[in-house]
Amino acid sequence: MLKKLQELNPTLRLYDVTDPAFAPYGRVLQMDVSEIAAEAEKLEKPANGSTYLPSVPAFEALQIADEIKNAVFGTLDTQVGYCYGYSDTLNATEWHFSSELNVAVTPLVLILGQRADIKAGKLDSADMKAFYLPAGTVVEVYATATHFCPCQVQESGFGCVVALPKGTNTPLEEPTADPLLFRRNKWLLAHEQNEGLIARGAVAGIFGENYKIKF
Repeated sequence: MLKKLQELNPTLRLYDVTDPAFAPYGRVLQMDVSEIAAEAEKLEKPANGSTYLPSVPAFEALQIADEIKNAVFGTLDTQVGYCYGYSDTLNATEWHFSSELNVAVTPLVLILGQRADIKAGKLDSADMKAFYLPAGTVVEVYATATHFCPCQVQESGFGCVVALPKGTNTPLEEPTADPLLFRRNKWLLAHEQNEGLIARGAVAGIFGENYKIKF
């Protein structure tokens, strides 16, 4: 699968998540995710586009939720949600004050950047890298890395469990002077071609190729 993706996407630096190139962005964790993956498969995908649920009670009732809370978030209150559906384009990138844990319920690609590469609110997509995660892979994406909606690598779409400190990615409770703070604990840059997200108030900060994953 990786070799095929690399051949079909020659302008994108695309690696397996176990490649040393992933080290500045995060780390691979060893966890038994069979139970939460089975629970995720019960959720019906949207007809089109992607859906993000910050918190899924059925996920948070599982033993792995406590494992994530303790091992990754230092016992902070943690939400375990789900991002799923259909997405194949970079479109934007976001970051949080903390790490984010991802569980690849299906095979998927993450397109990642570095906050250090953002200069005067601008990020060149050529500075970003993509990583292929086989189904069942668990990764911690560091707070110093930027990321967005996973990209599918199969016609049936993608599914990715997302764990974060509780309240992250929920609506802001009051106005903020920071133009990049899009949701609670979510700073966001849209690609300059993403007119829909920009119309919703996102800052157009990514320039260069708006990578579209071919599979």
